[in-house]
Amino acid sequence: MEDDVTIREQNFHSQVREYIVCFLLFAVLYIVSYCIISQYKRKSDDQEDEDAIVNRISMYLCTFTLAVSGGAVLLLPFSIISNEILLSLPKNYYIQWLNGSLIHGLWNLVSLFSNLSLFVLMPFAYFFLESEGFAGSKKGIKARVLETFVMLFLLGLLILGIVWVASALIDNDAASMESLYDLWEFYLPYLYSCISLMGGLLLLMCTPVGLSRMFTVMGQLLVKPTILEDLDEQIYCIQLQEEALERRLNGTTSNSYLHGNSQHHLHKELDSVRNQRHKLERRKKASAWEKNLLYPIVMLILLAGTTISVLLVALNIVYLLVDETAMPKGSTERDIGNASLSTFGVAQAVVEIILMFYLLVSSVVGFYSLRIFQELTPRKDDTNMTTIIGCCVSILVLSSALPVMSRTLGITRFDLLGDFGRFNWLGNFYIVLSYNLLFAVVTTLCLVRKFTSAVREELLKALGLDKLNLSTSTTDAESGKHVVNGHQKTL
Repeated sequence: MEDDVTIREQNFHSQVREYIVCFLLFAVLYIVSYCIISQYKRKSDDQEDEDAIVNRISMYLCTFTLAVSGGAVLLLPFSIISNEILLSLPKNYYIQWLNGSLIHGLWNLVSLFSNLSLFVLMPFAYFFLESEGFAGSKKGIKARVLETFVMLFLLGLLILGIVWVASALIDNDAASMESLYDLWEFYLPYLYSCISLMGGLLLLMCTPVGLSRMFTVMGQLLVKPTILEDLDEQIYCIQLQEEALERRLNGTTSNSYLHGNSQHHLHKELDSVRNQRHKLERRKKASAWEKNLLYPIVMLILLAGTTISVLLVALNIVYLLVDETAMPKGSTERDIGNASLSTFGVAQAVVEIILMFYLLVSSVVGFYSLRIFQELTPRKDDTNMTTIIGCCVSILVLSSALPVMSRTLGITRFDLLGDFGRFNWLGNFYIVLSYNLLFAVVTTLCLVRKFTSAVREELLKALGLDKLNLSTSTTDAESGKHVVNGHQKTL
């Protein structure tokens, strides 16, 4: 009897400990997410009225969604680190809270909250933000909430109807027809499996673009080495151009009959020229180690990370062709820390985690680099709530698909836990193989195109042939430099 009581007490304390750890982790993610959204949220939305209350509620829901996205990103790294720690320190008293039950609980919670955010909270936030109340009803928060719930109900019926028809067309056997009426065990896993496949395809589209775009982004943040360039001459030309724009702007200000769009265009062009002058002055003032050492090291790190990722994917393709155990699969076992899934132990685990974060950053950069998603790019202190909702949904889809993509591409051998391992398409050999082949081919093509065009442009700049352009103005997208030909004659 005493043994039964002791076991029940241990289980109770373990459950309480897991709840506390999960709550603390989510609280940290929520605070970080709130700070991030506050940096981009438009400050003019802070007035105290009905719209302000709606914006505040939508912001809290967006913060929750972004925190869930952060949890989805950290799932695999946290699980891999926990597995290696338990292998290294199996008897340590202070890490007994780090067990398989906690890891599985985190995976299930992230899966549950991802479904909740994607199918309930974010649609509610959007409809609540756009609602005004039904015609003829009394205006206020209650009327907007009522309209929002009606819209959610209709949207839910539409989505369930589409999934019902699609599943009936795909699987028309007797067992599948019976499962059509099972909402919890069939609809939600099937729907989330479709969303995960869409997220995987979005990552497949964004990540190769982001891997090539990362070199441009880092080149804009760092100071490039000065090779066969006269910075003093470039600064002098930019200063002359700035003075000419200031004189034209003063002239248009004195002439009140000129259209306001002309002044706005001149102000915008003047700000662009000043930014270019500041960049050139920063390059001139940069130290020798920053120009000649830091920039090459960062570029080599990016090149090494991209090369290792492509090589791992190519190796995974070979494994898929010769070994069926290389297929991604889910795991229901709660034992963590029994065996290392990395051939080289902790070192390989650290490399895998770094590659996962690198792929995530690259996918986000590639997402906002695509022309179709550029309107969702957040601007500091000037982003409306509708754009923030779109950003949170996009990041949630990318983050939720990251563990699946990392396992599908062979970046890690850690099995997917919880509902993440129940996706139907993970067991299809042709889908997984095609995914790996497309990622390797598209990433290689993007990198080849990137480096060949970059080398060509740098050679033209070094030889001075880029100034032979006959157009009135040319913008170099890679370096951000704006050259206006013929201005010196005008001056």
